[in-house]
Amino acid sequence: MARKTKEESLETRSLILDTAERVFAEQGVARTSLADIATAAGLTRGAIYWHFKNKVDVFTAMVDRVSLPIETLFADVVDNPQHPDPLGELRAACLSILQSLVRNEQRRRVFDVLYHKCELTDDMGPVMQRQEECLIDCTDRIRRILLRAVELGQLPAGLNIARADIMLHALVSGLMGNWLFSPDSFDLEGEAGNLLDGYCEMLKSCPAMLRP
Repeated sequence: MARKTKEESLETRSLILDTAERVFAEQGVARTSLADIATAAGLTRGAIYWHFKNKVDVFTAMVDRVSLPIETLFADVVDNPQHPDPLGELRAACLSILQSLVRNEQRRRVFDVLYHKCELTDDMGPVMQRQEECLIDCTDRIRRILLRAVELGQLPAGLNIARADIMLHALVSGLMGNWLFSPDSFDLEGEAGNLLDGYCEMLKSCPAMLRP
């Protein structure tokens, strides 16, 4: 009986987050209340408060459901210093992120809310902190991968690692934001590989990417 109750609790939590995704996408985060989510889910507000403290808590959990898998994409390369192709794996990880935005409806919906339907006001402090932690973690992992690529001779010895990391974040984040805003403006899935190849070739040959 206890197991069934736990399963039902997890189902209710998932229902709340699934509903929040849809309502946030339709109305925007600022214009959505917990009451709106409860009504759309066919639940009481009390049922939502059983699982979440407030709307920010709901939003954070919703984003984590799609963000956490992305954060692990670089882990294999970082955790395996003997990986023979760090640059190739970095490209593959970024390609997976971009292509999954097109192929995974849930991920696309959540990131559209995060990019275009969310105001990062003071009450969204926990969300901003979570995103900052994610940025710091990804930055550390990417820079370690780039450094390993330099050590293996895949990239020039004088590469400015920090600059290369900043440009990669700008490329991936910019492509995500622009495509989510106007999906018909370019073929993200088809062009992602070419754009990442261009980035990798630039690291190998562009003088502006060398220190200082």
